[in-house]
Amino acid sequence: MAAASNVYAFRDARAVPDPVLEPPPAVRVPHPVPLVLDNGSFQARVGWACPGAEPEPRLLFRSVCARSRGAARGGGAQVGNDLGSLEPLRWLLRSPFDRNVPVNLELQELLLDYSFQRLDRLLFSFFTNFFHSFFLYLHFFTSCHLFMPYCWLIYFRYHKKIPVSPGLIDTLGYQCNHILPVLKGNVELDAKNCKRINLGGSQAAAYLQRLLQLKYPGHLAAITLSRMEEILHEHSYIAEDYVEELQKWRSPEYYENNVHKMQLPFSSKLLGSTLTSEEKQERRQQQLRRLQELNARRREEKLQLDQERLDRLLFVQELLEDGQMDQFHKALVELNMDSPEELQSYIQKLSLSVEQTKQKILQAEVNIEVDVVDTKSETPDLEQLEQSLEDVENMNDFEPLFSEETPEVEKPVTTVQPMFNLAEYHQLFLGTERIRAPEIIFQPSLIGEEQAGIAETIQYVLDRYPKEIQEALVQNVFLTGGNVMYPGMKSRIEKELLEMRPFQSSFQVQVASNPVLDAWYGARDWALEHMNREEGWITRKDYEEKGGEYLKEHSASNIYVPIRVPKQTPRTSEAQASSKVAGVSVSNPCEQV
Repeated sequence: MAAASNVYAFRDARAVPDPVLEPPPAVRVPHPVPLVLDNGSFQARVGWACPGAEPEPRLLFRSVCARSRGAARGGGAQVGNDLGSLEPLRWLLRSPFDRNVPVNLELQELLLDYSFQRLDRLLFSFFTNFFHSFFLYLHFFTSCHLFMPYCWLIYFRYHKKIPVSPGLIDTLGYQCNHILPVLKGNVELDAKNCKRINLGGSQAAAYLQRLLQLKYPGHLAAITLSRMEEILHEHSYIAEDYVEELQKWRSPEYYENNVHKMQLPFSSKLLGSTLTSEEKQERRQQQLRRLQELNARRREEKLQLDQERLDRLLFVQELLEDGQMDQFHKALVELNMDSPEELQSYIQKLSLSVEQTKQKILQAEVNIEVDVVDTKSETPDLEQLEQSLEDVENMNDFEPLFSEETPEVEKPVTTVQPMFNLAEYHQLFLGTERIRAPEIIFQPSLIGEEQAGIAETIQYVLDRYPKEIQEALVQNVFLTGGNVMYPGMKSRIEKELLEMRPFQSSFQVQVASNPVLDAWYGARDWALEHMNREEGWITRKDYEEKGGEYLKEHSASNIYVPIRVPKQTPRTSEAQASSKVAGVSVSNPCEQV
């Protein structure tokens, strides 16, 4: 919601709990259809693979859960949309993902149970997740009829659009970014040259939160991660040239035209604005009495100190009158005085001050019951006066305030108006922050990450191929994932490709029609086309017979790529010592290990 001067209000949307959904008749007739679950690290999408009746996923919920402390395993937990607002439970939120890899089995089971209680059967997962994660998933699907193992992002949906030409798929997600080279169209995915960047939208939201909290320390609690994600989704954009864009923001005119002002919630009611005129008058009188009491107490303290100092000076004067000159001169040195005349001058001044203070105390006691009518409606001056009394030693400046005044006719009490616009004080001005947060996709060094950006990674992947294959890959650069929805993302990728490709070479960049849901659509289309085929499906019987590590490769599956970990050869002395202890002689240290 935008108003004048680019002022926007936070929506602070709350999630609505998902009901238990009954499958429509098209799901059951003529035969049951699979259930597709896009198990994303930011959001899970679940729906039936039924193009006619169910073209969209039925469930969309955040991949987080919260459990109260002390709750038993599987109990007292809330998942996804059941949480409503995430901010009050931020310290309790847990995610099964770490850098886009599901590592917490207990939480993953809660998310899957949440989905299956409302729908049914098929899991969709990400291509570059580790093989161990796939093995863990299998334990949750022993009761399912069919499931699809390790279907990578939108490969099936992508190769239906471009069936022959190779391409380069760039997926920009919530916790990771991936570069996936596809060779020979729908025939071969080069798994060995797929690259992963452990950085995504979650790091951008955390970076934006730090920037705004440093800029507005007075609104520390109001700058929440949920609001930062809203700013990223609706107000941020990718600069085609980051340095040039920063220079534009230095112009005051450009700043005024492009700054977005985010309005934080605030109360426009001021203290005392709802009080009646009698209540306000009584409050003013109470404040005056408190000031009078404070003033009288300080006068008494000042009178006591002056009287003690006067008594000391009179005692020194008596030494002079008694002829005790040695003690008199010693006392003058202690008082930092040079002559008896100076002593006499101080005695006269202190005597006059003590007498005046006594008179003021007597006058204040007489006038203590007098009610002073304040014709002004503003009260902050009295409060500031009360605070400043602690730092003022001379109270003579405040005496006219307590003098008796002739009461005046009370004027109508007007509404207290602030000295500044209270709404502007509760606004976050988004200037360069609109481009600084999403820029970490291209420059991870902005947040201290020692990783390559998306453009550098694309260059690294292309350099691993001959020039002919490079030329074929850049003809179909396909962008998908939630971060692709930033305005200017396609232009920035084209600019980066223009800088890295040879002179007068051509390339083409395409953006997914629906970057967030294309992964779910790809899995749904694949399931519908391969419903009556054995390719890609693993039954429960296969799982029980071949185990959880069994992987069936097909056109849309993961590819088994063995990773050879070099064995560390122990030191010669350690190997000999261990062989002597064991009482055997082994020539090959690796065999010994």
